[in-house]
Amino acid sequence: MLTLDVLENIELSPRPWGQIFVGTIFLVPNYNLTRTKIELEGEENIPKDEPVIFAMNHTDRYNYWPFQYKLWRSMDLYTTTWVKGKYYNKTPLRAFMVKTNNLAVPSRGYLITADAANVLGHPPKEATYRVLRDAIDAGERDTREVRAKAAEQGVLSEIVPILDTPRDMLGMRFDPHQQNYLEAMKELFHQMMERFVDLNEQAFDLGLHIIIFPEGTRSIRLQEGKPGLAQMALRMKATVVPVGCNGSDQLYPGDNPLTRGGKVVYRIGKPLRPDRELAEFQLDEEFTPFTDEAEERFGDTFQAMTDLVMERIEELLDERHRPSEGTTGEVTGTKRFL
Repeated sequence: MLTLDVLENIELSPRPWGQIFVGTIFLVPNYNLTRTKIELEGEENIPKDEPVIFAMNHTDRYNYWPFQYKLWRSMDLYTTTWVKGKYYNKTPLRAFMVKTNNLAVPSRGYLITADAANVLGHPPKEATYRVLRDAIDAGERDTREVRAKAAEQGVLSEIVPILDTPRDMLGMRFDPHQQNYLEAMKELFHQMMERFVDLNEQAFDLGLHIIIFPEGTRSIRLQEGKPGLAQMALRMKATVVPVGCNGSDQLYPGDNPLTRGGKVVYRIGKPLRPDRELAEFQLDEEFTPFTDEAEERFGDTFQAMTDLVMERIEELLDERHRPSEGTTGEVTGTKRFL
């Protein structure tokens, strides 16, 4: 599982040997033998004097691999990538993610679902998750209301052990006699996000570029962006470089990490700099990303910047990857977290 201990023990490297090892042993022969062609258009738009955030559409599970490969082979540049917490659930995959400089995003949905699964021994029902998530999102403090709603939904038998069982809550001790579940989950999210923000700042200090998929999900066609990228970029006063990934889904049509060959084109847009293109969004005061307070005070700014970044990504996409009415790649249900 993704826990506080796991986040605390992550050590980023300016030259991640895990990426170099995988690239040399796995990607070089795979791409050569399958005659995979990787093109970077607009390579000159990557700043040479600063680390940046690459904002990319997410067409498939592996579409950042060819991009990382090309940055490494052509420019000797290295990255860290935001990935979902569920990829840290199994020990071998978690070790792979850590050694290759990936950063798991500890979303509220993941924390609620993973903790509940630990208590119950199985993933919670969707109704159980929804009762808990709605209460946390609404800022509720009284678990009596949670129990009442759970009874209405017929999931009280799952809710009670989640609320009342003392435990290690993904690395934080939870005693229901000292702190109720809603308060504890809010504190856990705060602690994990505090460490996550720190790791992103460490990445920049090491000269690493950060790859973020603003959609937060995989989809052949571009979806609406979520404001996490904007919050992190504004916190670090970072330059954002939009990247349009075209054709990777045809290299990686399923879960197989071996490409079947073909061509992928990464169009790299003009950088969005904090003192120029992003100047209107900059905040004059310090804020803590991913907190209710920041989202309440600056949510409109986060969303406006996100919309601009998504527009710039869309300009870099082939028609088959551009947004289309009624399409979605969103996976629903608690299985998206586990």
